[in-house]
Amino acid sequence: MSERDSYGRLTAVNELTIEHLLPGPIDRVWAYLTTSELRRQWLARGEMELKEGAPFTLTWRNDEITADPGTRPEGVSEEHSLDSTIVAVEAPHRLVFTWGDGDVTFRLEEQGQDVLLTVIHRKVTTRGMLTSVSAGWHSHLDILAEKLRGEEPGSFWDKWTALKAEYEARLPAEAPAADAAE
Repeated sequence: MSERDSYGRLTAVNELTIEHLLPGPIDRVWAYLTTSELRRQWLARGEMELKEGAPFTLTWRNDEITADPGTRPEGVSEEHSLDSTIVAVEAPHRLVFTWGDGDVTFRLEEQGQDVLLTVIHRKVTTRGMLTSVSAGWHSHLDILAEKLRGEEPGSFWDKWTALKAEYEARLPAEAPAADAAE
């Protein structure tokens, strides 16, 4: 999958889909999604009980996921948390959990020795949220790919800032309709 293919795209009103081809095996990628100690290296920490209805909290400290965090944008806090609930688990192929008023689905599909990870983020309701979420998922998934390849990732914040500008140019100028998908 080329770098261009890894850009998120709107696949429905209020729905962002982003795909990344990752080095396998699938069980290792699944562990990086579901194990707090591994997930904190590329996204956010938080213990998950992999059971429908189980609550958990994700806590981001993006300054800590790369050796050089880069410049955190003004107004962005050093740490933030999100309370979530597991909606569905089909190890090691599918994980769904709540994300604010929406939800996020992770789908894993083996492709030879690689794994196609598809992330679907639903109820992205404003253009500002869409560009931030798109840049965030893209940055975090790039870091996951680099970690899985045994590479040292570049600066998180510098990558996020550059991608946010790219998504500002790539995505539709109108904000998604807040309740059109409901």
